[in-house]
Amino acid sequence: MKTAKKGYWMAMVDVSDEANYPQYIAANKAAFDKYGAKFLVRGGRGQVIEGTPASRLVVIEFDSYQTALDCFHSPEYQAALTIRQAYSKAHVAIVEGV
Repeated sequence: MKTAKKGYWMAMVDVSDEANYPQYIAANKAAFDKYGAKFLVRGGRGQVIEGTPASRLVVIEFDSYQTALDCFHSPEYQAALTIRQAYSKAHVAIVEGV
């Protein structure tokens, strides 16, 4: 039986309003809990070695690529996304693992 490959969100986020950004973190919990998100990297120390630096780096693992897509497009995450966009700019990719 072939097992589905994991899916990942990879994000580089520039937070423009540190005081209000926690509203996004609180709002995204519903979607991430529903879709079984596992944070592998969430902020913390890091360096962008090539390209434009970002203030926050994030890697989130999902059981499958489809689950990662479903989470992003869910009503729960779309509501949280509206909040994030008010307080940050991001580059986000959803990728299939190896």
